[in-house]
Amino acid sequence: MKVRELGRFIREQRRTARLSLRKLSSMAGVSNPYLSQIERGLRRPSAEILQAIAKALRISAETLYVKAGILEERGDLDLESAILADPTIAEKQKQVLIEIYQSFKHETVQARKGRRPSRPGENGKASGGKAQSPNGSARPGAARAAKSSRKSLEVK
Repeated sequence: MKVRELGRFIREQRRTARLSLRKLSSMAGVSNPYLSQIERGLRRPSAEILQAIAKALRISAETLYVKAGILEERGDLDLESAILADPTIAEKQKQVLIEIYQSFKHETVQARKGRRPSRPGENGKASGGKAQSPNGSARPGAARAAKSSRKSLEVK
């Protein structure tokens, strides 16, 4: 197990999130001294503790499991986890990005099956509240998500 590397990574994530050791330990439900020992590479945390720390840091537990050597690193990119782990964007922005990404994924799956997603009240044309995708199909909620995203990205 890569205990020191894991500890450094957790400390880096905590600092990036601008959390004190005490605050993170409280959020994760672990004692302050135990978290300190984990960060210094002196303790080997269980998968359960790693999951609690990941949740408190708002990163994927899988990321910590890979750092701890519990899981093998996947070859494919988990975009949703990457978005959630990004400390440079706000939580609302993360949720908007994930909603848009999921709508694109759903649309692609339906297109590969050779049909458009069925939606109640849709007559084949996009209505005013629906955003258009490049292939012309409507994506419910995407217009709202895009509008919300623009609002949250505005500089005040």
